Amino acid sequence: MTKMDNNIKKPARAHAGVGMDRKIEKKRSPLKMALWGGGGIVIAIVLYLIIDSASGGQTFRVEESRLVVSSVSSGVYEDYIPIRGKVTPLTTVFVSATEGGRVEKILVEDGTILKLGQPIVELSNSTLQLEVFQNEARVAGELNAMRTLELQLEQNRLRHITVITTLEYEIQKLTRNVGRYRILYERGNFTKARLDEAEEDLSYKVKMLDVTKQSQETDARMQEQQLKLSKLDSTNLERNLRIARTSLDNLNMKAQIDGLLSGFDLELGQTVGRGQAIGQIDDPYNFKLEVQIDEFYLNRVGLGQSAVYIRTGDNNEFPMRIKKIYPDVQNNQFKIDLTFTENQPPDIRRGQTLQSKLTLGDSASALLIPNGAFYQDTGGNWIFVVSDDGSFAIKRSIRLGRKNNNYIEVIEGLSIGERVITSPYTSFLDMDRLKLTKD
Repeated sequence: MTKMDNNIKKPARAHAGVGMDRKIEKKRSPLKMALWGGGGIVIAIVLYLIIDSASGGQTFRVEESRLVVSSVSSGVYEDYIPIRGKVTPLTTVFVSATEGGRVEKILVEDGTILKLGQPIVELSNSTLQLEVFQNEARVAGELNAMRTLELQLEQNRLRHITVITTLEYEIQKLTRNVGRYRILYERGNFTKARLDEAEEDLSYKVKMLDVTKQSQETDARMQEQQLKLSKLDSTNLERNLRIARTSLDNLNMKAQIDGLLSGFDLELGQTVGRGQAIGQIDDPYNFKLEVQIDEFYLNRVGLGQSAVYIRTGDNNEFPMRIKKIYPDVQNNQFKIDLTFTENQPPDIRRGQTLQSKLTLGDSASALLIPNGAFYQDTGGNWIFVVSDDGSFAIKRSIRLGRKNNNYIEVIEGLSIGERVITSPYTSFLDMDRLKLTKD
């Protein structure tokens, strides 16, 4: 390059802001920034779940403060269930009209303490009374007819005896005469014709005696059968007559037991149907407990099992036993009756509710966990076990046994000192792993 060229002046840079080239920065869109940020969070969550799933199935984050964590311990398992029973009368007898009728007299009021056999109400039934009178007349007539038959049979028997006695007497006399006639005939003092006539007469009487005895034996057998049937008919008729008279007596209704009359509401002139209940008589002094029990325990409850009522205040115990089990299951429950085996509490009243304990088996040493709502969610087949550091809980299969109101017996799957979650599993029932957080 020549010196001339070097002397050529280069154009000066334009003043900033006047004809000067400058780099223009692009503005970032807030929407794009939000999308990029959200996408990053989703990717992070997915990566977290992938990592957690790879380490132990589906994981759910949950605050530890929302859970109930309990420890596995060793102790004595008391095999009982708490029950609530309603106090009812030990004996109840319903007062029903054996025969229907019209109310003529009301002899007591509702709420009366009755004695056995005490009259309650008198009914009238003209149709029944007429039927009873007709039955009495018919029975009396038939009884008279049977008495007449018995008399006739006895007279016939006596007539046979008379005939036999007469024939025996005549045979005896003819036998003696034939003997004398034969001696006279041999001496020539008696004719052959008269001897033959006497012998023929004797033979006839002997045959008649034999026939008469056979007839008497036959008649005696028939008479004996007729008398048996006659006595049987007589007994049946007399029983029917007693029943008819009892039906008439039942119009005067009486108390079947000592007790308190309730539900008794009749008016004079009211018509009561046959079999209609007009009230009930309850034992006012002796009581039982009617208890509803979950059908889960149906196979573990039997007659004679023990229960106890512990009275609040003095902790006095009143032992009981199962007297009756009702087989019907309604609303997932069945009913039992408990009776006091010794003294009953002196202060209990009809309709009162008592809290008691029903013993299902003997007490024994066992691994125990507190009873909780998790059992309804898992059926006792699995449970969440908390790690030693308390940072997570893992689903584990277990086998549980008996349970009462406080504890559940552990058969296998858990060890002493392990911690488990016993609160409800509703929010994470399908999870395999729980991540426990502090907040």
